[in-house]
This record gives sequence, structure tokens and C-alpha cells, in this order.
Amino acid sequence: MSYDLAVLGMSGPADVEAARRMFDRCGSAHHAEGELDQRIVAFYEELRAHFPDDPPSDDSESPWMSMPLSVGIDHVIMHLSYSERSRPALEKIMELAALHGLVVYDPQFEEVFVPEGDT
Repeated sequence: MSYDLAVLGMSGPADVEAARRMFDRCGSAHHAEGELDQRIVAFYEELRAHFPDDPPSDDSESPWMSMPLSVGIDHVIMHLSYSERSRPALEKIMELAALHGLVVYDPQFEEVFVPEGDT
């Protein structure tokens, strides 16, 4: 089993409705084009340093159910294993999202996690 989690480079209010709209757009053929959000670039590079998303020879320890991760100019969408092996990755995702001022959206429960200091 797996679950999805999205890290979004949102500007403006980060409520559930805005996050859902952005997540839906990111998962469709209508991706935003333009300049890379440097917060997303830094988040992705740092996350990959801890949890590579290129298929290893033995992926039994990988938290990712699908690799490589889905990355756009303003988002990273991850499909995580619904198991204990994803706990360290989830903790790192939350830490890095807060560090870079990014929003974490859980589409299963329609929850938004906003970095402290942002509203």
C-alpha cells in the first residue's frame, strides 16, 4: 500500500482548497511553466541526498513506491510506502518543507501543513 504527499511552492494563502487546486493542476497535463521555484529545487536536492529516488538494486528499504519522484517547477509529489520504512522520510520531508517555507499537502485526508511563521 502507498499514500501520496505533495510539497508545494505556494504563494498566498495556503488553505486546503488552494492546496487541492494546486495539487490537481500538478497532477494533470496542465503543469505550470516558467522559472523553477528555488525552494522546490533545494528541497528536492536535499531530500534526494537522504532518500535517493533513482531505483536502487534493492529497494526494500526505500520509502518510495514510485521512482523517480514527480517534480515540477513548483511541486514534488511523492508516493510513499505505507509502512514503518517511510517514517524517517516523512520526518525529513516535514523538516525540509519547514526549512524552505513550503506547504505539505496530504490529499488522502485533505490536510495542509504550513511552515511555522506562514499563514
